[in-house]
Order: sequence, then structure tokens, then C-alpha cells
Amino acid sequence: MGLGAVLTGPDGTVQHEISEATTFTGCNNEAELRALMLALQWLAQQGIANSTPVQVFSDNSVLVEQLGSHPKAPIGRLATLFDEARQALRQFPQAEVQWIPRHRNGAADTLARAALGLAPKAATPQGQTLKKRRRR
Repeated sequence: MGLGAVLTGPDGTVQHEISEATTFTGCNNEAELRALMLALQWLAQQGIANSTPVQVFSDNSVLVEQLGSHPKAPIGRLATLFDEARQALRQFPQAEVQWIPRHRNGAADTLARAALGLAPKAATPQGQTLKKRRRR
């Protein structure tokens, strides 16, 4: 499983990038959670957990929904991992998790793919969607 995250400062400049291959196997929701926890761990190691508000942007609607203020029924297999992520977010005086469109999360996706030795995905022009072909 490849993990990728981009950590930026308040002014938008990149402060740190995470691109790590792990031995875990799992779904994209698990990969997103593990990348988030790595990013929060890095922030805590920098000594800014107690003093700095954190804003998390993710294109994963399940992650945003589960870590939001009104989570729906938890995904059983990932419940423990979501609990760990909630606890990690509590280290910060203020933490907000916000959904963004996939095209705005390309850098993190590229880092996750690079960790596995894969090329970046081809870009889809903003506002357009790719149609999936039906199998016959």
C-alpha cells in the first residue's frame, strides 16, 4: 500500500511530503487513513501538536464523513483505525477535516503512487469526468 501526503504551512508553502510504501494491504479508505496518521505523527514530532490548528483536506468522502462531527455508522473493519485517527486529531487545539475534489489532491496521490513505483495518473481536465465502459 502506498501512502502519500502533502503538508503545507498557513501560507500554502509545502513544508513536508510523505511518500511511503508499507506492507499493509487494504482498501483506499485504509490507505487514506494511514497517510493521515503519518502526517499527524510528523506534525507531533515537530512539536507543534499542542499549539497549532490543523486543517486536513482529503478527496476521500468516507474519511471526511467518519472524522467529521456527525459520523455515520462506522465501517466495522476500519473502526479501530478511525478511532486512532480521531485520537491523533485530538492532539491539536483545533482540527478540521474537509473534503476537496480529486483534481485538487493530485500531489498526494502522485506521492502514494510513487512510493509503489507507479507513474502519476493522467490528469482529467477540471469539470470533466471519465466515463466508465460497461463490460458486455
